[in-house]
This record gives sequence, C-alpha cells and structure tokens, in this order.
Amino acid sequence: MADLCKSCSEPLLLPVDPEDSDGPSPPIPDDLLLPCGCHYHWQCLLDLSASILTNHLCPSCSSPLLVSPHSGSSSSSTSPSSRSIPTRYTSEGGTEENLNILPTLTEEAFLASHPEARPARAMHIMVSEGDVSGIVELLMDVDNDSDVDITATQLLRWTDPLNGGKSALHVAIEAQQEEPFWLLLWLGSAMKADFFPEEMRQVGLPRGEIGEGEDVRFVRDGEGRRPRDLLVGMGPPWSLYVEEWMFPEA
Repeated sequence: MADLCKSCSEPLLLPVDPEDSDGPSPPIPDDLLLPCGCHYHWQCLLDLSASILTNHLCPSCSSPLLVSPHSGSSSSSTSPSSRSIPTRYTSEGGTEENLNILPTLTEEAFLASHPEARPARAMHIMVSEGDVSGIVELLMDVDNDSDVDITATQLLRWTDPLNGGKSALHVAIEAQQEEPFWLLLWLGSAMKADFFPEEMRQVGLPRGEIGEGEDVRFVRDGEGRRPRDLLVGMGPPWSLYVEEWMFPEA
C-alpha cells in the first residue's frame, strides 16, 4: 500500500487542474519524508510548524527530528546554528535529498504569529532581487488595504528577526541593488531631492514627511550596524555613498 500523508491521510499527490492541461495528466507527487520515516504533504507539514518547533518531534510518531551534523543522529542538544531537519522531498521537479526543512518551518511559524511580517518579508525579497516595480506596487497595496496591519512607512523601517535584524536598506546594500537602494532612500529618508537620480522622482509614490527617528539611514540591524557601516569598505560606486550629506554619522 502506498504511503499516505500522516496529517490528512490522503495520497501524497497533488491533483492537476483540468484547465491547466490539454488532456488527462498524472497527479503531481508531493511527498516530504521526515528523518523518522513519516511522510507528509509539503503544506500539511507547514501547517504544523508551530507545534513542531515547540519540541522538535514528529507530530505523528513523536520521534526527535533534529539531527546532529557530526553524528548524523537525532538530537535535541545541537547548537542553534547547526540544527537541521533533513528531509527528502519529491515533487514535480524531481527528488531533492537532504533538504533542511527547519528554516522553512521557522519562517512559517513566525509568519503565522506575525501576519504583518508577510508583506515585509516579501518586500525584502524584492529588494534583494532588484524588483523596483514590485516594491512600488506592494507599498501602494499596503496603504490601500485595511486588512494589512502594517503601513508603508513601517515597511521601510521593518527589521527582519529571521535575517539578522536587517532592514530593507541593509538588504539592498548587501545585495548591491542600486535601484532599490535609491528608492528606499527616496521614500524613507530626509535626504534632499536634489541628490536623487531623475528616475526616482517618477516612481509614482510621493515622499512623506520623515519624522525624528524614522529615517531609514539610521536603522540598526541585529549587530548594531547602520547601512552606513555596510558601505564602508565596499568598492565603487557604493564606497562613494559614504558622504556626509548621504549618510551622516549621527
């Protein structure tokens, strides 16, 4: 008998939408195998993220899931930096061995308890990829959506506890994405408009008043570093931005 998902007791397959295919198509595999031998659908396991992270045990058989990188055995005493839950995931794209599912579970549990962080983390991804149009659209949507518990201004200053407490500007600098870098300064700093490239004045988002303590240039990450601190020591053009009028020391 084929394995079933330990959560929903359904076959480890995803149905194919008839509208997405020209004819009958075989179901898509969706099989996440845990170290203990239990199988889950991907989403079914993510739905159990919070409970898994409380004790790092399989929700079905209660076996320890954390594996020590040295011994290869399950352990609950490994250091946080070396923790992993290695899995084997079979999907439409094939089989991926030794997929560490722990970071994904951690993120899902965090987002479940902090729903306002979903658009914020989405924006950080867009920043790292240089997706300026996506950032602009997201900021406009956030301010127009009454169901979202975070404002565009808060998004610009939001720091990610799952990524070293970095702000979007930290991410832009580390990824060396110039367009998002200028966009974040345009929308979230008190820098004079004269210093900005012309295209920044045409993004479709007005500059608001930046109050005391709201300037993105002075947000510190989890290590106490401001964006200016990341720029120091980088090559051009980034090193050229460490100027008093752009990133004052205080």
